[in-house]
Amino acid sequence: MFSSVGSSPAPVPRQWGLAFADRVVSQAPRRSRRRLGGVWALALSWGVGLSAALPVQAKTDPASELPTVSLQALPQEARDTHRLILSGGPFPYDKDGTVFGNRERLLPGKPRGFYREYTVETPRAKNRGARRIVCGGEPPVRPEVCYYTADHYASFARIAP
Repeated sequence: MFSSVGSSPAPVPRQWGLAFADRVVSQAPRRSRRRLGGVWALALSWGVGLSAALPVQAKTDPASELPTVSLQALPQEARDTHRLILSGGPFPYDKDGTVFGNRERLLPGKPRGFYREYTVETPRAKNRGARRIVCGGEPPVRPEVCYYTADHYASFARIAP
């Protein structure tokens, strides 16, 4: 961790994340060290992969600073879910139409109950999958705004009408 310039060694600062990871791994029991290193690598690669989760957007919504995406650019399943929202259902999952709490605080701040979430079918998924449409406004069949997430609320794009 030291480099020498001339005859006197000078400490080379390390980035905080790497120093912290080294300290955590070195304090772990020997058989767990390899697993902890793999967890850090997985977390880093997962974070990098999230940036490619949504379709390419060229614009951002100035009101919310979120990217916008046209309804036609979304997968067919998302367009089908949006059509169901506007018609009032029936929805395939019990959780569809329930209040979305916006705990991630990625959407513009509104009173509780403003946003509602709806499942977008994911082909070959054994559960509800990660894709959702979150709409806000009263009444639910005429939403003021809708957002699409392909990564279970890690990022959103405003659906342009």
